Amino acid sequence: MPDPTDLKQRIKLMLVDNLMLQVSAAELGDDTALFGPEGLGLDSVDALQLVVALEKNFRLKIADTGEAKKILQSVNTIAAAVLLAESSKQQQPPN
Repeated sequence: MPDPTDLKQRIKLMLVDNLMLQVSAAELGDDTALFGPEGLGLDSVDALQLVVALEKNFRLKIADTGEAKKILQSVNTIAAAVLLAESSKQQQPPN
């Protein structure tokens, strides 16, 4: 199970690198809204890039738009989804 603090830092770095954000990972708050005018103002193209990056970097599969809206709210919500996916993978019996 990854350390939550380390995981959030890795997510922030991934966001900055993949979306070419105008802020550094250190400036990105755990609860900063990723979408909307009160947050980073990401758009649907950014969301698609983010879904692909999360699958590539953390093996987190986001199945549909509703799930994406819940998960892609902030660094905290992404980290929670990654941790949940990790714990459910560990509980599955090996084949």
